[in-house]
Amino acid sequence: MDTTRIDKWCWAARFFKTRSLATDAIDRGRVKLNGERTKPSHSVKAGDRLEIDNGATEWEVLVTGIADKRGSAAIAATLYSETEDSVRRREAEAERHRLFREPSAEIKGRPTKRDRRLLDRSSS
Repeated sequence: MDTTRIDKWCWAARFFKTRSLATDAIDRGRVKLNGERTKPSHSVKAGDRLEIDNGATEWEVLVTGIADKRGSAAIAATLYSETEDSVRRREAEAERHRLFREPSAEIKGRPTKRDRRLLDRSSS
């Protein structure tokens, strides 16, 4: 197999939990093939460069293998190689999140009166 659909590949490489999430991200332009927006049915082949943003993390990867079925994480890791620039950006972002936590990130749902007071106290 030389090529496969980009939405199947993103799902098989475990960038997205479901294939429909991969399709939605591609439709919204969050996955770029060789720097260009694409459609979910577009074919991907070894050597292509993908920029993937799944909402939590951004990757820039080179396709090294083709799969259209989801396998283990060990197999998924062999389907791509991440660029050095992408690794540095992700590490810097992780360090930034480690050093500074957004105060509202720990609040689940609607803030309580106590949560609002803590937020107001931290912002002033």
